[in-house]
Amino acid sequence: MPRDIAGEFYKRAGHKLALLYGEHQAGILIDELISLLQHHVAQERDCRLQRWDERDVILITYGDSIVEAEKAPLQSLNGFLNRYLSGLVSTIHLLPFFPYSSDDGFSVIDYTTVNPDFGDWNDIERIGEGFDLMIDLVINHVSRESLWFIDFINQKPPACYYFWEVDPVVDLSEVVRPRKNNLLTPVHTHRGVRYVWSTFSEDQIDVNFGNPNVLREFVRILLLYLSRGGRFIRLDAIAFLWKKLGTSCINLPETHEIVKILRIIMELVAPSSVLLTETNVPKEQNRSYFGDGDEAHMIYHFSLAPLLLHALHHGCSDVLNEWAKISFDAPPGCTYLNFTASHDGIGLRPAEGLLSPDEVDSLIDMMRQFGGFVSMKANPDGQDSPY
Repeated sequence: MPRDIAGEFYKRAGHKLALLYGEHQAGILIDELISLLQHHVAQERDCRLQRWDERDVILITYGDSIVEAEKAPLQSLNGFLNRYLSGLVSTIHLLPFFPYSSDDGFSVIDYTTVNPDFGDWNDIERIGEGFDLMIDLVINHVSRESLWFIDFINQKPPACYYFWEVDPVVDLSEVVRPRKNNLLTPVHTHRGVRYVWSTFSEDQIDVNFGNPNVLREFVRILLLYLSRGGRFIRLDAIAFLWKKLGTSCINLPETHEIVKILRIIMELVAPSSVLLTETNVPKEQNRSYFGDGDEAHMIYHFSLAPLLLHALHHGCSDVLNEWAKISFDAPPGCTYLNFTASHDGIGLRPAEGLLSPDEVDSLIDMMRQFGGFVSMKANPDGQDSPY
C-alpha cells in the first residue's frame, strides 16, 4: 500500500470523479473514499511479481454444487476441491454466494453476507486458503427484495435515490436490450406507481451510478470482498452500468471511467488483485474494456466459445482456425481469459461478424434439437435475435 494513499488516490482518480460528478460532489466523495481505503486492510497472501501465467486454471462453480448430509455446502465444496483439484486448479470462481431472490444468485439481496444455506464467511476464507478466489461484484442491479429497494418504495433516504426512475412515455427505443422483458418495471410505492429501470428482469432493479453515493456503496462492498480473500473481482454486466437518455446506454464513456476508478482502488489496496470485466458483446466492444491498459486487467475471450461449438457442430475448424490466427493484442499487464462456457451458457453476440446469420441459425437449430435453450434479446426494430 502506498505510504500516501490519499495523495495517490487523489492524483489518479480525482479528475475522473470530477468528470462524473462535478467538482463539488467529487470533492466530498473523494474524502469519503479515501477514508474507506485508509481503513481497509488488504489480505495479500503473497507479493507475486505477475498476476497470472499460462499455468493458471480457473474453475467456476456455485457454492452449493456439492452437498452432503449435516455439512454446509461450502464446507463440502472445500473438501472436494482440496481432495481432487489441489495443484490442478489455481483459482475458484465462486458464483454469487449471497442471499438472493432469483437468477441463481445474480439478484442479490445482501452483498455483505453469505447465504446461510451455503455457509458463512469463514467457509469462504477456508476455500481461499488453498486457492485464489474469484468473487462476483454484481454491480449493475440489485434484488427488488434488497433493503435499498425497500427504502426506495418507502421513500427513505439515502437509498431511495439509488435507482433510475423513468416516465414510461420517454422514448427508450435506442437502448440496447440483452433481454426481451420490458425495460421499465412498474412498482407500487408510497408515492404511487413508479417505473424503474430493470435491464435484465423485473426482480433485478438497476442502480443509478449517476448518484455518487452508489459508487461509495459499491466501493465499500469491493473492499469487503478483497478483505475476505477475493483476488479476482469480476464485474458482472458492467457494460450496462451508466444510463443516459437518448443513447444506447451500453459501453458509455462514464462506464469506462467507473471501471478505471475501481482498478485504481484495487491497485492501491491489493496490488496482486485482478479486475475482470464481463461484457457479452462483439469483439471490439469487448476489447474496449482494456482501455489504454488502465481498465480491466483481464477480459473474457468471448468469441472462443461459440466458434468452438460451431467447429464441433460442423466438423470443420476453418472459421475457428482463421479467428485464432488474429493477433489478439492486449496492453501490457492485461490479458484475455479463455473459456468454453459460463454460468450463462455460450454468448452469441461475440460471433457477430465471424459467423454468418445462416451459420448462427444452423447452430441454434441443432442446439434446440439437442434440448438446448436459446435466450433472445430485443432489438430497436422490434425484432428479436439470439443472445
